[in-house]
Amino acid sequence: MAAPGENLRINPDRLWDSLMEMAKIGPGVAGGNNRQTLTDEDGEGRHLFKRWCDDAGLTMGVDKMGTMFMTLPGTDPAALPVYVGSHLDTQPTGGKYDGVLGVLAALEVVRSMNDLGIKTKHPIVVVNWANEEGARFAPAMLASGVFAGVHTLDYAYGRKDLDGKTYGEELKRIGWLGDEQVGARKMHAYFEYHIEQGPILEAENKQIGVVTHCQGLWWLEFTLTGREAHTGSTPMAMRVNAGLAMARIFEMVQEVAMANQPGAVGGVGQVKFSPNSRNVLPGKVVFTVDIRTPDQGKLDRMRATIEERAAAIAADLGVGCSVEAVGHFDPVTFDPTLVGRVRSAAEKLGYSHMNIISGAGHDACWAAKVAPATMVMCPCVGGLSHNEAEDISKEWAGAGADVLLHAVLETAEIVG
Repeated sequence: MAAPGENLRINPDRLWDSLMEMAKIGPGVAGGNNRQTLTDEDGEGRHLFKRWCDDAGLTMGVDKMGTMFMTLPGTDPAALPVYVGSHLDTQPTGGKYDGVLGVLAALEVVRSMNDLGIKTKHPIVVVNWANEEGARFAPAMLASGVFAGVHTLDYAYGRKDLDGKTYGEELKRIGWLGDEQVGARKMHAYFEYHIEQGPILEAENKQIGVVTHCQGLWWLEFTLTGREAHTGSTPMAMRVNAGLAMARIFEMVQEVAMANQPGAVGGVGQVKFSPNSRNVLPGKVVFTVDIRTPDQGKLDRMRATIEERAAAIAADLGVGCSVEAVGHFDPVTFDPTLVGRVRSAAEKLGYSHMNIISGAGHDACWAAKVAPATMVMCPCVGGLSHNEAEDISKEWAGAGADVLLHAVLETAEIVG
């Protein structure tokens, strides 16, 4: 098996130009992107990506969740493909790089192979997973979760956004409902390149994050039921205040996360008040608690503690409380062989690097259930992500893509 030469690099200018061109679709209000899953903007981004893949000689397949698989053939028809990718959907106020970098860097790997006439034994498949973010349709990593057998297709199709529209309906509406059975494809390996979404690599002045683990997660959706009442004319002692229960639960989640340091986080990023009027106490509050840690035992204890204490807080105020787990994955240990190839590639190319645990969930977490998988990370300025101010440099993007290229080619086995 031939190893890629040390001088082999991707084209950083072409990668950067592709990132900037994709960012024109679904522009945000402050320099980022709003290209949420199964919106018209998502459809437009998919068409641009397909055109680029067509130009690179890739063949498209789309499964029943809307995930796009773009294949470069290998020399051995019997060899399982090496999959490389991430996602093109964004948060409502997302940046230009979260997910998109991984998809377009995977395409750049293929473009660079074409430039240099490189062939591999194993096919290479560039993947755009649908609904990674989970911002519009919870849970996150929905399509890769169905692929890995974690969720059923019916469950996924029935997920609703805040307007009551279902995933299945919207997938048909934008014209990206494929015919492939979800999860029927077999993988030789899976690689995902992503911005860190945290401050560690930049603070440590490292160009490459060698991702060894991904921390586990629970999304716990709480529904608190109080009694709507006028805020001005209802005595304090006679209120059934779901908003107050929510506030006390928020503080409790902070306490639980701090009590489980180091390596645990918890918080709330989404709240829906009803009726959401200035002078009406809410009759219902819905919010999602997000807890994460790479320690399985700690993750389980945090969930149990939060649910128990939330029920007690609500009961003390006479507020109804129910909880539904709308997102979950256990901590992931990535494949040691693939992790070693990423590390070796960084060393061979002369890029500074360090081991890192992913603080965010990624499609790689579910892919790891069905195939050897790992990730490569690059720094992002100030660790900022899920924010329109998210930023990276062309040099950071290129360095990680170089490492991705070498690790993928070693795994796909260069011919000749």
